Amino acid sequence: MTALVTGGSRGIGLAVVKELIDLGYKCLVAARTETEEIRQIVLQGKAEFIVCDISSAEHRNALKERLEKEEKLDLLVNCAGVAPKIRKDMLEITEEDFDYVLGINQKGTFFVSQLAANKMKTQGSGRIVFISSLSSYTASVERAEYCISKASISMYTKLFAARLAEYGISVFEVSPGIIETDMTKCVKGKYEKLIDEGLTPVKRMGQPEDVAKAVACAAGGSLDFCTGTVINADGGFSVRRL
Repeated sequence: MTALVTGGSRGIGLAVVKELIDLGYKCLVAARTETEEIRQIVLQGKAEFIVCDISSAEHRNALKERLEKEEKLDLLVNCAGVAPKIRKDMLEITEEDFDYVLGINQKGTFFVSQLAANKMKTQGSGRIVFISSLSSYTASVERAEYCISKASISMYTKLFAARLAEYGISVFEVSPGIIETDMTKCVKGKYEKLIDEGLTPVKRMGQPEDVAKAVACAAGGSLDFCTGTVINADGGFSVRRL
């Protein structure tokens, strides 16, 4: 089985790669930078690294050419995503700020999914997993562009599920909560305090492995009668309580 994992060189993406390898997948890891940890996995023959900035049409075309060499693509996991370089009030963000986040998170994810979907459509099978965020439905006015991008991912799940079901392709959304990664380290103290005060029923920050295990549920085939399904890996953040 072959999986393409975007943003698979660190954080949640790296954890997903490790989980998929344990499930027996050969992983094609598409990311902007090859980290030492993913390099070691590649040297062990368990994955292949592809330099790819998914916001770049040129890079996506090269990725398409690489995928054409694969007889089948069984799984796409869209992990690639960036946070704003600087958190700014939504009334102060610039077009450059907006384009940086949306170019990768929104546009890049759509067109990578499109190319994978067309390959899966031809073969008549496959699974696509989108990694969204609690930010897809929770307003953070100091990172509006990120929230907008993740709201798009939630809609992609519905759109691709509706379009691809007739070809035997299942589509899932895994929605992480507050996960301890490089992206959240600058606000770790803030989040830990909120969690201690009751923000989530599960009293800890999530780990990348928590999200990877949710992806594995979809990747393993047990949920293939489901499509458009959202799996919340969020410590119960999404539970409404009085």
